[in-house]
Amino acid sequence: MQTIEPSIPTDRNWKSALIDLHIHTSASDGSYSPREIVHLALEYNIKAIAITDHDTIQGNAEGFTEGVQKGIEVIPGVEISAEWNHHLIHILGYYIDDRSTKLASELDALIRFREERNPKIIEKLNALGLNISYDEVRAAAGLGTIGRPHFAQVLVAKQYAKNSDEAFKKYLQRGASAYAEKKRLTPLEGVRLIREAGGIPVLAHPFVTNGISEEEMEGFVVELKCMGIEGIEVLYPTHTVHQTLVLQSIARKYNLLETGGSDFHGEQKPDIKLARGFGNMHVPYEVVTRMKERLPGR
Repeated sequence: MQTIEPSIPTDRNWKSALIDLHIHTSASDGSYSPREIVHLALEYNIKAIAITDHDTIQGNAEGFTEGVQKGIEVIPGVEISAEWNHHLIHILGYYIDDRSTKLASELDALIRFREERNPKIIEKLNALGLNISYDEVRAAAGLGTIGRPHFAQVLVAKQYAKNSDEAFKKYLQRGASAYAEKKRLTPLEGVRLIREAGGIPVLAHPFVTNGISEEEMEGFVVELKCMGIEGIEVLYPTHTVHQTLVLQSIARKYNLLETGGSDFHGEQKPDIKLARGFGNMHVPYEVVTRMKERLPGR
């Protein structure tokens, strides 16, 4: 696979142009293919996107190729799951080099860990009296890697849950009745993997996944900065205004990039719109410019 080099938008208003740096495709647990994501970006007048599938870079090449044809800047990315002090965290990586054999090997291992967990979830669901088969979940995932959103999709389709949120709360999230653990990287391993692939590691949605309190947040970020984190996902659909300001203050205090994205999954999260989140997000292209300033010499 060729190395993905970012294209440059020619719009004169590029500094205020809309972007989305957190998007999932059918290569992991999103419902749209990378090609379809680019077409949506074109339709919504989005100038730059980052494909950040869970533990895989398989959607990047297709997205980049389509982006070149349609004039949409596609940043190669990934979202890696990690665990810190029993908290689940996600680390976004931007501008990664897809020729990195170590990156490919480690991501393949993470996918294997995920695949080893999936039958355990089926067993637990069946033990609860829910008639769900692995084949049904596989069909929901299509060609992508099976993830918990696909289990949620089947649970909703078979009326065991009203929606995806309820499916997660009742069965799939940590502590729920059908949750099964999987092996994860440490934050240091995840950060190093991204940096060794030439990428920029960014802490994803700190107030959502981590379960870290506001009082703990600064110390948590400082610890990750010591590991090599270079940014924080400040703008995120479910961050409150206050949480956004807290993260913005921490990022500026420690010279960290302030990024943002919708965490778009398509039909898996139908209320989340590309680049707009719940309708009020606006991540400016200036964020991309600042990331690029950190790339020379990598």
